[in-house]
Amino acid sequence: MLGICRLHKRFFSSSQQYWANKMKIAVIGQSMFGAETYNILRKNGHKVVGVFTIPDVGGKQDPLAVAASQDGVPVFKFKRWRLKGKPLPEVVEKYKECGAELNVMPFCSQFIPMNVIEHPHHGSIIYHPSILPKHRGASAINWTLMSGDKKAGFTIFWADEGLDTGPILLQRECDIKQNDTLDDLYNRFLYPEGIKAMAEAVQLIADNKAPKIVQSEEGASYEGIMKKSVAKIDWNQPAQNLHNFIRGNDKIPGAWTVINGQEVTLYGSSTHRSKLPTGEEVAIEGCSKPGVIHKNGLLIYGSDGKKINIKNIQYSDGRMAPASKFGQAEGSETLELTEEELEMKSKLVEAWTGILNKEITGDTDFFKSGAGSMDVVRLVEEARQRVGVALKNEDIYMNTTFEQFIQKVIRVSRGLEVEEELDVDYVEKTALGMTLKMPHQLFINNDFVDASNGDEYDSINPAEESVVCRVSKATVDDVDEAVEAAKEAFEGTWRDMNPRDRGTLMFKLADLMEQHQEELAAIESLDSGAVYTLALKTHVGMSIQTFRYFAGWCDKIHGKTIPINHASPNRNLTYTKREPIGVCAIVIPWNYPLMMLAWKMASCLAAGNTMVLKPAQVTPLTALKFAELVVKAGFPKGVINILPGAGSNIGQRLADHPDIRKLGFTGSTPIGKQIMKSAAVSNLKKVSLELGGKSPLIIFDDCDMDKAVRFGMSSVFFNKGENCIAAGRLFVEETIHDEFVSRIIAEIKKMKIGDPLNASTDHGPQNHKSHLDKLVEYCDTAVNEGATLVYGGQRCDMKGFFMTPSVITDVYDHMYVAKEESFGPIMVVSKFPKGDIDGVIKSANGTEYGLASGVFTKDISKALYVSEKLDAGTVFINTYNKTDVAAPFGGFKQSGFGKDLGEEALNEYLKTKAVTVEY
Repeated sequence: MLGICRLHKRFFSSSQQYWANKMKIAVIGQSMFGAETYNILRKNGHKVVGVFTIPDVGGKQDPLAVAASQDGVPVFKFKRWRLKGKPLPEVVEKYKECGAELNVMPFCSQFIPMNVIEHPHHGSIIYHPSILPKHRGASAINWTLMSGDKKAGFTIFWADEGLDTGPILLQRECDIKQNDTLDDLYNRFLYPEGIKAMAEAVQLIADNKAPKIVQSEEGASYEGIMKKSVAKIDWNQPAQNLHNFIRGNDKIPGAWTVINGQEVTLYGSSTHRSKLPTGEEVAIEGCSKPGVIHKNGLLIYGSDGKKINIKNIQYSDGRMAPASKFGQAEGSETLELTEEELEMKSKLVEAWTGILNKEITGDTDFFKSGAGSMDVVRLVEEARQRVGVALKNEDIYMNTTFEQFIQKVIRVSRGLEVEEELDVDYVEKTALGMTLKMPHQLFINNDFVDASNGDEYDSINPAEESVVCRVSKATVDDVDEAVEAAKEAFEGTWRDMNPRDRGTLMFKLADLMEQHQEELAAIESLDSGAVYTLALKTHVGMSIQTFRYFAGWCDKIHGKTIPINHASPNRNLTYTKREPIGVCAIVIPWNYPLMMLAWKMASCLAAGNTMVLKPAQVTPLTALKFAELVVKAGFPKGVINILPGAGSNIGQRLADHPDIRKLGFTGSTPIGKQIMKSAAVSNLKKVSLELGGKSPLIIFDDCDMDKAVRFGMSSVFFNKGENCIAAGRLFVEETIHDEFVSRIIAEIKKMKIGDPLNASTDHGPQNHKSHLDKLVEYCDTAVNEGATLVYGGQRCDMKGFFMTPSVITDVYDHMYVAKEESFGPIMVVSKFPKGDIDGVIKSANGTEYGLASGVFTKDISKALYVSEKLDAGTVFINTYNKTDVAAPFGGFKQSGFGKDLGEEALNEYLKTKAVTVEY
């Protein structure tokens, strides 16, 4: 805390000095970056005494010149500063007349003479887009990507006679994402943070606090300007190197190759980790394998057998086209514009005129008229603001003339543009007369992809002990990629989306789940062993209800106004805001694969968070099918990511990850404890846990016996006993004990055990063999402790992981089976003396778990008394397993904390901010 106080002191101290010291500055440069740097320096109170930029191109002033001219600052547009290597005296003299104390150069220019560089009292500082001393030279950003660097950044340094070799003033860096382009790096970090850093550097100089750190030669590099002659692609490289080379060349000069005898430049490279799509093969000069033109681009192999995908191509005549259309004749039909669309066109003429400063005709070419990359950003924003159409940067590059641009805008506004199709490598199975199409890869950023190391594992059908399919097994690197996608989505579109629009997406997702409910239930049955009829009604049915319930909450989350004591003579308004937490991790169990996903995910989404979900390793398939529906519903990229794999590395990385702010977990108590430790050590992330249970069910002799038997059966054997709130121990009053047990055994004998896809089946297989083995061992332990196994206790004599529904009696408080749950179809029955209400309550509470409980009696006073005394998160009276999406669900003690379902579940995924305003 003392450290924080000292930090604040330094902050306020430097802030006061920040505004005290000002300088006279000459800005030497060009572009929007130069203009923004100029603006922030003036805003901070420095005096810009002169701007030195380039002559007009095609009658269009550089943005820096425009900004300075509007402010009445002297502008000089020198064609050159030197002639035959010598400074031009008249140019140098005009510069010196400005009286600058510091030269600020947004981007380096080696053409400025040293007598200009050194003339001001404080010299000159330059912005350079690399982490010097690496990548000195004019193509630094290009080489950052082409070299496969993990970090990008910029340096502000003191100019000297060398090329980017002067002492360093300050540096900033950022991570490079897997598919970042130059535009991505520039727009996300190098541009906005660079402008702020230029202002900070100037103030450090004004305050006489600017360092001069001599550049080390260790790690220094200089790479020349990229030219077309060296931009031809050498295909004899691994896929990652090819990807880096193509994205590093970007728009200029562009990495090029020859395909089917045609010279083309490639843009929009991304690593491709999905299965091989079908398409038309094309010959690529110098590449050992043909490329594949498919619905989403051009797939090309590296020398290591891995793949990259190219989104766009440019022909030698300058035409750009989607790579998926290579070799096809141009041909979009020209649309006739409505009256309203003609008005849109008029507004966009104004936008083009404002950017290009010239008369606009249909064949006016945006780039040939002098526009650059920042003008592309501006035009995209203008289209959004003026006509409400959301374009992408690449839409401008692909439609360079005004007529092409207008047609593109109209096609987008009419909804005629087809989004890139989801590329899914399905595994197909036939069941119940349906063809089940099952994704089996990781789901990251709205794409199905292989694990980063290509690893897979078998998903087993527990009823047949057969392999359903091979499933991609996520790595720690995949977790980091998914978290980055979720973080970008949260900070980009999802957090700021209108809550009602979020709700609309969730309603649409629920509708799609309903449309696919039979397929989802069949997949759940194949993958988890759930009886199909139960899966359809409960596993899938309640999942749909959960999404609809929380979709309705999206626009009803709000804070409160709070009356506080006013700070006289002023008055105060204090209110709270309920805000999303950020990126959340969700780890779910194997007993209800889809329903557990829905219980946690729906409230998380409604609160405005994004997420990475890890399904249980043994039951990933309904989660991955659900992921396909996420894309169909229109969820933005990165909002939902799903990673099947091992909890020991995937779950642990989620608990450790510094960018995850909340983790919701359902599973065992020991793992829950480990998660709490990791969450605390990593970043104190918020945690909610639904853990083990040993739920007591107390049956008094004044109960409705038929009802008690019926619900007693379901309390234990529902969903094969793989139920978190299953009655782990039944307490039956001695006067009815023998009758109750006898009737239970009679009911068990009526149960049909077998194929979970058969509509008449009552009891399906346990989820996996190791669990079945533990259940048999559990029964053996009970017998060894002195309990009586009155029915079952063994594996069924049939193929599949089937366990005979079992009954154990004569169980006492000290026994293992009285304290620990089986999580299977094993009824544990204890007898208690007639009328000993407080005694049976004491035994019922004599466990470290407190998830659920139940009581059966016709005496409502007794029922309410017992419900008060039972230490559990849920109490059922004369019923059991009655959960509802509107009722909060969660446990006490070592059954965890936090709630799923109901309004309270939203609290797990929200944070409260208090705001006080003085007026």
